Amino acid sequence: MSDLDESIELDRDALLLRPPGHSDRSSSLNNLALSLRDRFRQRGIMSDLDESIELHRDALLLCPPDHPDRSSSLSNLANSLYDRFKQGVIMSELDEAIELHRDALLLRPPGHPDRSSSLNDLALSLRDRFQQGGIMSDLDESTELDRDALLLRPPGHPDRSSSLSSLANSLRHRFLQRGIMSDLDESIELDRDALLLRPPGHSDRSLSLNNLALSLRDRFKQRGIMSDLDESIELHRDASLLRPPGHSHRSSSLHNLALRLRDRFQQRGIMSDLDESIELDRDALLLRPPGHSDRSSSLNNLAVSLRDRFQQRGIMSDLDEAIELHRDALLLRPFGHPDRSSSLNNLANSLRDRFRQRGIMSDLDEAIELHRDALFLCPPGHPDRSKSLNNLAANLAYRFEQGGIMFDLDESIELHRDSLVLRPPGHSDRPSSLNNLALSLRDRFQQRGIMSDLDESVELHRDALLLCPPGYSDRSKSLNNLVLSLQDRFHHCGVQSDLHEAFSLYSQLSQLSHAASRTDLLVAKSWAAFADTLDHASALLAYQTALKFLDQQVALLSSSSHHFDVIREAVSSLATDAFSCSVRHRALTTAVELVEQGRAVFWTQLARFSTPLDELSVSGDTATALAEEFRRLSFRLRNAFDQSTEDQSPQIRQLTIQWDDVVSRIRMLPNFSRFLLPPLFSDLQKAAEDGPVVIVNASQYRCDALIVLNDQDPVHVPIDITQTEVSDLSSEFQSLIKEFGSSDTQLELVSILRKLWHHIVGPVVQALKVSNVRPGSRIWWCPTAEFALLPLHAAGAYEKKRDSLSHIYISSYTPTLATLVRARRQVSLDGSPQHFVAIGQGNPDGGRPLECVAPEIAFVAKRLAPVVSSFMRLEDSDATVKGAFDALNRNQWLHLACHGMPNRRRPFESSFAMRDGPLMIKDIIRSNWQEPQFAFLSACHTTVGDEKSPDESIHLAAAMQFSGFRSVIGSMWSVDDEVAQEVVSGFYDHLIDGSGRLDCTRAAMALHKALKKLWRSDIPLEQRIVFVHIGV
Repeated sequence: MSDLDESIELDRDALLLRPPGHSDRSSSLNNLALSLRDRFRQRGIMSDLDESIELHRDALLLCPPDHPDRSSSLSNLANSLYDRFKQGVIMSELDEAIELHRDALLLRPPGHPDRSSSLNDLALSLRDRFQQGGIMSDLDESTELDRDALLLRPPGHPDRSSSLSSLANSLRHRFLQRGIMSDLDESIELDRDALLLRPPGHSDRSLSLNNLALSLRDRFKQRGIMSDLDESIELHRDASLLRPPGHSHRSSSLHNLALRLRDRFQQRGIMSDLDESIELDRDALLLRPPGHSDRSSSLNNLAVSLRDRFQQRGIMSDLDEAIELHRDALLLRPFGHPDRSSSLNNLANSLRDRFRQRGIMSDLDEAIELHRDALFLCPPGHPDRSKSLNNLAANLAYRFEQGGIMFDLDESIELHRDSLVLRPPGHSDRPSSLNNLALSLRDRFQQRGIMSDLDESVELHRDALLLCPPGYSDRSKSLNNLVLSLQDRFHHCGVQSDLHEAFSLYSQLSQLSHAASRTDLLVAKSWAAFADTLDHASALLAYQTALKFLDQQVALLSSSSHHFDVIREAVSSLATDAFSCSVRHRALTTAVELVEQGRAVFWTQLARFSTPLDELSVSGDTATALAEEFRRLSFRLRNAFDQSTEDQSPQIRQLTIQWDDVVSRIRMLPNFSRFLLPPLFSDLQKAAEDGPVVIVNASQYRCDALIVLNDQDPVHVPIDITQTEVSDLSSEFQSLIKEFGSSDTQLELVSILRKLWHHIVGPVVQALKVSNVRPGSRIWWCPTAEFALLPLHAAGAYEKKRDSLSHIYISSYTPTLATLVRARRQVSLDGSPQHFVAIGQGNPDGGRPLECVAPEIAFVAKRLAPVVSSFMRLEDSDATVKGAFDALNRNQWLHLACHGMPNRRRPFESSFAMRDGPLMIKDIIRSNWQEPQFAFLSACHTTVGDEKSPDESIHLAAAMQFSGFRSVIGSMWSVDDEVAQEVVSGFYDHLIDGSGRLDCTRAAMALHKALKKLWRSDIPLEQRIVFVHIGV
C-alpha cells in the first residue's frame, strides 16, 4: 500500500469518528476529498474524482457564509469540478466551477493571503471556457485577472513563475483571436521571465520551454523571422530532453518538435528536417496507442509529412503509407468529431495524388465519395461549404476527363454554380470559382456543341480575369483559360475579333514583372505554339517570353532528378521550335541564344545557377547572406508553386516580390550584373574561337543547321529532311546498334551514314568550304533533339573517290555552346603539375569480367608515368566508388577502363561499374573536383543518354564534362577489347605535345589519328567510328 492509499484510509477512519454534528467534520470531509483528488491525478480513476466532488459538496454545506473555511471550500470544489470538466468536457461543470471561483474571490478581498490563488484559478477557468465557446469577454477577463494575480506575486514570490506563465498563455490566446502583435510580444517576454525562474531541475521547466517555443512559432508565422523558428526548435528539443521515455508529456513534446521541423523544412527545404520530423511523428505515434485521445492527430501529422516527402522525392511508398495513416485517422474521427471533414479531405487529396501517379480509377472514385461525405458535414451556412462544393466539383470534372461520363460533368457544373453563389463579389475565392465553372462549361461545349455554354464560359473567364490584376499569381492561368475559350469560338464561328483579343491577352505575358511560375511557362508555351501555327507576328516574342520563364523556373529547381523530370515535361521541343521560328524570321543570332537557353536544362541549372551561387557565397558577408536568402526563397517559391491552391495566392505574391528583390540586389554586386540571365550571342560566339560550331536542329516546323563562326554572323544551311524522317532514322539506328557484333550490319550502317551525308552533313560541309574553313580544321557539332542520337561525325558517301566527313574535318561534339566556352576559359598554366590517375575495374560487382582492362591500364602506365608529375594506378579491389572519388579529388587527368552501364529510363542512374557497386551520374555531378582537364572513358555506351529527351545530354561523358573536365573521349556503343587497346595506344602517343607535356586540346586530333590507323578492312565499320570527342 502506498503512502497516499494509507492516507486515504486514515482520512476515512477519521471521518467515521466525526459524525454529522461534529465541529471538525467539514475539515475531515475536505482532507479526504483532497487526498482522493490527488490519487485521481496520479492514477486517473474517475470514481476517486467523483467521490472527491461529493465530499467537497458536503463540506461546503457545513461552511455557511461567514465560516472561516468557506472560501477554501468553494475553491476546492471548483478545482475538482474543473478537473472533471477536463475529462469529459461537460460545460455545466465548468460554468459551476467559474461561479464557485467568483464566490471564493469575493471572500478573499485585497490583502487576503489566498487572493492571488483565487485570481489565478478563476483566470484559468475563464480561459478554458473561452476555448470552448469562443466568447471574447471570457478571455479579456481572464487576462485582467492574470495581471492582478501577477501584481500580488512580486519577484521572490514562490508562485511568480506560474503567474507569469498563466498571463503569457492568456495573451497568446488573445493574439490568436485578434492578431494584435503587442499581445504576442508581451507573451514571449513573460514566458522568458518564467523560464528564468524555472532553472534546470525545476519541475515545470519543460512546460515553460514548451510554452515559449509555441509563442515563438506563432511570431515566426506572423513576421517570418527565421531566428524565431530556429529558437522554437531548440526549445522544443530541450523540452523533449526533460521528458524522457515514460514521461506523461513526452508524446506532445515529440509532436511539437516534429511540427516545427516541418515548418522549417517548408522554409529552407533541408530534407533532413523533414526526415527527422517524420521519425519524431513515428515515435509520438508509438506513445499514442489505440485508445489515446491524441492518436488521430498523430496519425494525421505523420501522413501529411509523408505526403510532403512524396512531393519532394516522388517515392510511392511514402504516398501509400500516408493514405493508410489518413484512413486510420478517419476511423478515429467518427460523425460528430470536429476534425472529421478535414480528415475526409486529406484522405481524398492523397488518393487523387495516387490516381495521378498510377491511374487506378478506384482511387479517384473513392476520393469523390470522400468529398461527398465532407460536403454532407458542411450544410448550408457552414463556413467551409463553398470549398467542399468546389472540391467535389473539381474531382467530378477530373473523372469526366478520364471516363467521358456526361453525368459527372453536368453535376460538376451544378456544384460549381452553387459554390459561386456562396462566393459573392469581394470573396477571395470568387476568381477561382468563376474559372472552374467556365472550364466545365467549355468542356460541355466541346461535347455537345451548344454555343450558349461557350459564350457563358467566355464571359465567366472575363469576369475572373478582372479579379486577377497584374501581379496576381493566378493571372496567367486565368488569362490562358479565357484565350482557350476565345480560340474555340474563333475556330467555331470565325470571328476575327476573338482572335485579336486572344493574341492581345497573350502579349500581356511579356510584361510579367515577377518570378514566373510553371503555369506562366506553360501558358507562354501555348502562346508560342498557337502563334507559330498561325504564323502570327507575335510568335518570336512568345518563344522569347517562354524561354525567359523557363530560365526563372530552372533557377528555382533543386538538383533533384524528380524536379528535373517535372520541368523536362514542360519544355519538350520549346527550344528547337524557338530556333526554327527565329531562323524563319532571319533572326539567326537570336536562334543561337534561344536554342542555348532551352536545352540541357539540368546542366544549365548546375552550371549557370549553382556555380554563380557558390561564387556568391564566398564573395563577402553581404553576398553570402544574399546567396542564402536566394536559396531559401527559391525553395519556398518552388514549394508554393508546386502546391499552388487558391489559399496560397497572397503567399506566392509576397514570395515573388521578395525573390525579385534579392535577384536585383545580387545583380548590383560587382561581377554579378548578369546573374540568372542567359548568355548573349556575343558570349556564345566565343565557343567558335578554335573552329566553327555547327548547330543541327530538328523541329516539327522544319530542320536547319547554323554554323557559328568566330568573326561573323551565323551561316544558315537549309536541310532537306523532316523531323519525322530524322526520328525514323534515329530509331532505325538505335535498333541497329543492338545488333552490332552479333550479325553483319555493314550495309544497313552504310545506308544510314550515307543518308546523314546527303541530307545533313554534306550541305554543311559545302557551306563550311564557302566560309573558308580549310580541310583538316577542327569543327564542333552541337546537335539538338533526335540529331543528338546520330553519328554525324561518321557521315560520308562511302564510295570510291568520294569523300566522307572524317577525310575533310576533325569532328568534336559539345552539348551546348556555353559548355564549350566554359571549358575554353579553364586554361591550365604552362608548367603546372600534371597528376594522372588510371582506374581499371575488370571484376566489377555483379558484372562479367573484362580481361582487357589490366593490359590497358599497364600500357597507359608505361606510356605516361615518365611524362606526368605523378601517376596513380587504381585497380581491382582498390577501384571502389570511394577510391575513385578520392583519386579524382587529387588528379586532373583520368583514364577509366571498366563497364559503362547506361540507364535509358533513369539517365541519372547511368554508371561506371566499380568493385563495390555503381559510380553514378547523380554522384559525379555532386563532386567538386579541382580543375580537372581530361578523361578517357574506355567503357561502353558512355555517350548514350535518355532517348525521350536527347536534348538534355544526360550521359556519362556529359556528366564528366559538366563536372569540369575540359576534354572527354567516350563511346557511342559497345567497344571490342582489341580495338580499345589499339585506339588507346595510338591516342596517347599523339596527346603529348612538343614540350613533352600532355595537352588536352590535342585530344580530338590524337583520337582522329588513332582512328585513322583502324581503317582496314578486317575491323568492322561500327568499331572504327565508335569513339567520339567532346569538349576543347
